[in-house]
Amino acid sequence: METKIRFRMATEKDLDSIVAMLADDVLGSERERYEHPLPNSYIKAFEAITSDPNNELVVACYGNEVIGVQQITFTPYITHQGGWRATIEGVRTSASVRGKGVGTELIQWAIQRAEERGCHIVQLTTDKKRPDALRFYERLGFKATHEGLKLKL
Repeated sequence: METKIRFRMATEKDLDSIVAMLADDVLGSERERYEHPLPNSYIKAFEAITSDPNNELVVACYGNEVIGVQQITFTPYITHQGGWRATIEGVRTSASVRGKGVGTELIQWAIQRAEERGCHIVQLTTDKKRPDALRFYERLGFKATHEGLKLKL
């Protein structure tokens, strides 16, 4: 991208753009509800995230346009000698900028933020139905060292 991307904490005014990005792919279109007005569940989640000092909802901006989003959760662990981990979730970029390095900048920003917070591990998951995403994260240095499991409730 020719102009510098700016990163900042998301505001409630960003929710429409965030949910639009989350819903704008095959998997997201199955699980998100991008409609007007947005379902109240998104507002409640936003309030919970922004009121928790160990959660950050970060947007990438190009000028005034929100072009990317990610959530970073900082968690203390007893393992690894009581160290902290950063978990990156919900990484999306706007369709208009895909393939232009915005995702890379988002992840690099999150890694630097984790270092600032004293984390010793940065972790993330990606759906097995997203092989391109897996390759993307591996190019950024992530290794598939564990098998992740989820139980849907």
